[in-house]
Amino acid sequence: MQFRQSERRIDGLTVDQLTSYRAWLQYREKDQEKYTKTVAPYLKAVSVTVDNDIIERALDEWTVGLNEMFKQRPAVVRETISEGLAITLDPSLPNESYQLKTTEKRIQLTAKDANGVLYGVFHLLRLLQMEESLQHLSMTEVPKNPVRMINQWDDMNGEVERGYAGESFFYKDYQFIKDRQRIYDYARLLAAAGINAISINNVNVHENETDLIFDRYLMDVKQTSDIFNQFGITLFLSINYAAPMEKGIASADPLDKDVQAFWKARAQAIYQVIPNFGGFLVKADSENRPGPFTYGRNHAEGANMLAEALEPYGGLVIWRCFVYNCKQDWRDRQTDRARAAYDHFMPLDGAFKENVVLQIKNGPMDFQVREPVSPLIGSLENTNHFLEFQIAQEYLGQQKHLVYLVPQWKEVLSFDTYSKGMGTYVKDIVAGEVFKNGHAGIVAVSNVGSDYNWTGHLFAQLNLYGYGRMIWNPELTAEAIALEWVKQTFGNDPFVIKTIMQMVMPSWEIYENYTSPLGIGWMVNISHHYGPNIDGYEYDKWGTYHFADRNGVGVDRTIETGTGFTGQFHKENARVYNDLTRCPDELLLFFHHVPYTHQLHSGKTVIQHIYDTHFRGVEQVKAMIDAWQSLKEAIDPTRYTSVMERLEHQLYMAKEWRDTVNTYFYRKSGINDLHGRTIY
Repeated sequence: MQFRQSERRIDGLTVDQLTSYRAWLQYREKDQEKYTKTVAPYLKAVSVTVDNDIIERALDEWTVGLNEMFKQRPAVVRETISEGLAITLDPSLPNESYQLKTTEKRIQLTAKDANGVLYGVFHLLRLLQMEESLQHLSMTEVPKNPVRMINQWDDMNGEVERGYAGESFFYKDYQFIKDRQRIYDYARLLAAAGINAISINNVNVHENETDLIFDRYLMDVKQTSDIFNQFGITLFLSINYAAPMEKGIASADPLDKDVQAFWKARAQAIYQVIPNFGGFLVKADSENRPGPFTYGRNHAEGANMLAEALEPYGGLVIWRCFVYNCKQDWRDRQTDRARAAYDHFMPLDGAFKENVVLQIKNGPMDFQVREPVSPLIGSLENTNHFLEFQIAQEYLGQQKHLVYLVPQWKEVLSFDTYSKGMGTYVKDIVAGEVFKNGHAGIVAVSNVGSDYNWTGHLFAQLNLYGYGRMIWNPELTAEAIALEWVKQTFGNDPFVIKTIMQMVMPSWEIYENYTSPLGIGWMVNISHHYGPNIDGYEYDKWGTYHFADRNGVGVDRTIETGTGFTGQFHKENARVYNDLTRCPDELLLFFHHVPYTHQLHSGKTVIQHIYDTHFRGVEQVKAMIDAWQSLKEAIDPTRYTSVMERLEHQLYMAKEWRDTVNTYFYRKSGINDLHGRTIY
């Protein structure tokens, strides 16, 4: 199967749409004569003595990038060169790592393996796109996280669950889409951001998707795997835990011999076709999905049965910890969904096989605009685990709102769990460095679809790119990552760069300002999770989330009088969260029920904070629109118009949120805004 390495033509896309499609691999022609002259010696040739599919892709990328940026095609040779790029392998280096060193006219790229070569080439192309100097390079890059994974939530009918950027480009009408050019281009983008693993179907596995592990689709899975493998990306599948019952076995009990034999046979069949298959991703016993609880078994028994089937082939079972059954009456103040993952999995620490990895959401709830770090992270000392983020903006504006998520994620990674004393940060735990895990890393739910710009909102590309760069090196600042993306996507005009940076950097705070205050979360419409509905989930069977009444608001999760959730943290954090006087303002209502007149550390009352932030958030969106309008002559019409339309919608929704939230709490509290602004 042949693919275009350079996507200057994609059927059905205009020239301007292709600019958006190219995302951070623009490779726009350089018109800076001085810069071109400075880098010219490094572009003349490329020397490489090792050959495989991944290195071929690296050479293709280097050739295409140089041709498009500098109208120069380097000669590919096998002998030693004095000018150009020299590529060698050094098995003593860490996995996937690379070194870059430059002399006067030569760049030496030394890597442990083919993946390292590919990442090193993308690094050099990033520097060239940003017009950075290649002189005096002397660096070693080692990925912090061994597994850097994307989860697709694509269904085979062509829909994407929690997708906000069009349809699936993997599937349509219960078949794989035959033209896989877009998958190839997606693999390029992911590899350029440092991703090395992907699951290609929704964790909620339906009837047709169950057959992905059977002959009906297995050759299609192999062809898709082959594409990703060329870019150093290992393919996984989400499975239906009840698949044996779909194929005539009476149960899915993990201790049933027939069930065990079924999964062993499936594993053998898959690895015969796809020898480097990564393994299974499993969602069980959650939101009506079947699982081991059905048979009185625990999750270790369920996961270990699958792990035994994959073990001979080196496959992993990635077992999601999103397990809860917290249906509750609104009068019930003890049931707490936030406790569920810890309560289910902490007693099983050490009971899982070595090729099982628990996948833990960054917070105890569900990817809210603000929530604490999951207390499971830092508590599971004897079990492999991945951290899970959501790039798709399910609760953060659904890619209609500009929200840069890397600042939120970096707060999670820099959180001190105190599990081994002060300085035991999440970023070190999930990388496997603290508890010496055999398998470690970070996973995120993707935000892509069939839209010409991949992500619906052009600026949502930044979250996909930023996720990859951040988990490669968590020490990169959110500013540095955003700057890389802006320069690669829009070019190196200082005014454009400064303006866009001013838009993206405060955007998470802006979204929080006009939506859910002080860590309370939710307040969205049921099911689709878009737009304000303060009581949307308040009396729903799945639980109460803010407990607002005329006296106050918030959830009491303290040890003494509440659900006891604060006690799941290590004692240093438990003391802070449990103490009303020490709890951070931004999480106050997550942990405490307080009067509207309670004074925050900022000096404001809770109710005045709600009013002020919601009015301020609207004004901040207006400022973003003004900033973008100033770039009208500097941005191509397609990208300019697309972003402007979404910013105008964001302003409309910010006003809707402001008025809905402020009116709701004004009517509950009866307390006037100190500044006399309009509250309906």
